[in-house]
Amino acid sequence: MPQVSFEHIVKRFGGVTVLDGLDLAVEDGDFLVLLGPSGCGKTTLLNLLAGLLDVTSGRIMIGDRDVTELDPKDRGLAMVFQSYALYPTKTVEGNLRFGLSARKLPKSEADARVQWASDLLQLTPLMRRKPSELSGGQRQRVAIGRALVKHADVLLFDEPLSNLDAKLRTEMRLEIKKLHDTLKPTVVYVTHDQIEAMTMATKIAIMNGGEIQQFGTPDEVYENPQNLFVAGFIGSPAMNLTDGRFAVHDGAPNAVFPDGTRIDLSAYPFKSSPKDGDAIAVGMRPEHFELDAPGALPGHTAFDLRVRMVERTGSDALISLDFADDQLFVRAEPDRAAKTRAGETVPVHYPTAKLNLFDAREGRRL
Repeated sequence: MPQVSFEHIVKRFGGVTVLDGLDLAVEDGDFLVLLGPSGCGKTTLLNLLAGLLDVTSGRIMIGDRDVTELDPKDRGLAMVFQSYALYPTKTVEGNLRFGLSARKLPKSEADARVQWASDLLQLTPLMRRKPSELSGGQRQRVAIGRALVKHADVLLFDEPLSNLDAKLRTEMRLEIKKLHDTLKPTVVYVTHDQIEAMTMATKIAIMNGGEIQQFGTPDEVYENPQNLFVAGFIGSPAMNLTDGRFAVHDGAPNAVFPDGTRIDLSAYPFKSSPKDGDAIAVGMRPEHFELDAPGALPGHTAFDLRVRMVERTGSDALISLDFADDQLFVRAEPDRAAKTRAGETVPVHYPTAKLNLFDAREGRRL
């Protein structure tokens, strides 16, 4: 499967610029997820690749072909839509075959492709049914099968799971990931759901305001967010972000908070050094806290914090704590949370190596 490249892409709707000079490369066999909030430009970018929208300026390459001006049918793509877009009067088999009819394939080749897709997606028992007789998950599998039989160079997915309930979304995530692991197609997948992105992607492009905020593997964008937007967007529950200032205390760098709380930053791997007195934001993931550790932990900062509230969700729990005139959330085991009461004080430790520091004015990672 070929590489997909977006080169200096600009898209305007009248006087509104949605994408402005965007550059992005999708490597051969990658599963790229375009992730971001509604209105960030991710679906616009996918539609430009599909040929459903015209590029204002810039170039789109698939392999060594410039497809910017080509019709959708000539780009070597297959697309799975949010709404399934199945033909209601055709059977499952009819829907799978429909995209092949215009290609004038020999019947034996068309039969082989349909059989291959139906076996791969476990659709064989459903081939005589019409879409109205299928569940949501079955309809989505048919939509995916209709894309697969084209043997396209690149597969496009436009929020394909948003119409499914939670159980079906989990099942279809596994199906799509298994499909990619088996066939190794180049995939561009649009979603606003970070769980889909983190579980399926080999690379994630996080978008906001028509710009790519960060591009990398799921682990890279989660563990090392490059700005405040990414830090606040990736993670469920979200990263705790607390405003403070940078100060040198007894020769050591510190984060100082409005109530006087300090965190020693001597072990923090600064990318760039702030100046004394600069406003900073300190990020701490809820799952990185240690509760009830006996005594001091090497490489950790210790706090004694008052409990505001305990939220138990069965398999997980969050404890809300007072911290520096703000609150932070700590993920805890349900059994530990059951012993915690609002108003009590609990000891917590946080590893300095897991801290995330940002310039509060510019938003960039420090």
